[in-house]
Amino acid sequence: MVLGSDLRRGTGRGLAVAVLVLACALTACGDDSGGDETTPPSPSVKLPRTTEPTPSASAPDDPAEAERQIKENWKKFFDPDVPTKDKQAVLENGDKMDQVLKSFSGDERGGQVEATVTEVEFTSPAEANVTYTLTLKGATVMPDAAGTAVEQDDTWKVSVKTLCGLVGLSGNESPGPGC
Repeated sequence: MVLGSDLRRGTGRGLAVAVLVLACALTACGDDSGGDETTPPSPSVKLPRTTEPTPSASAPDDPAEAERQIKENWKKFFDPDVPTKDKQAVLENGDKMDQVLKSFSGDERGGQVEATVTEVEFTSPAEANVTYTLTLKGATVMPDAAGTAVEQDDTWKVSVKTLCGLVGLSGNESPGPGC
C-alpha cells in the first residue's frame, strides 16, 4: 500500500499512481542493451534562455540602455512643456532643424501632442524602428504610430524623417528646410 493512500475511499487512484511510478522507475533502471553502463545518458532538459539581450551587428553594444534613452528622449521631444532648445538636443540634426521644429511646435496641435514609445526594434547599431502612441490633449490619436530613432553624437534622437512626417500630417505645405 502506498503511504497516504486509502483504498477504501475513492477509486484507488493512489494505487494506480504508485504502480505507474514503480513501473517507470523499473524501466529507467533496467539494462536493455546488455552492455556496461559506464556512459550516463545525456540530460534532455533545455536550459532557460537568459533575458539579457545579446549584442549583434544589428543592435548597439548595450540595447537595454539604448532603448531606455530612446524612450526618455522621445518623451522629452514630444512634451509640450519642454523648451524648443531642449527639443533640438534630442532631434537628429536639431541645430539645423530650427524652422521645422518651430513649425511643428508652433502649430496649435503640435503644442498639445505627447508620445509614449511602446516598442523599439534596432535595425543597425545606430538606427531603430520605434512604435509609439501619439496623444493630443490626453486622447490617443495615433496608436501604434511608426517612426525612427538614430544615434547621433552618442545620443539616441528622434529622426528628422519622423518629425517631417508629422509636420506633413499637420497639413503644413512647407515645413521648412531639412524636410
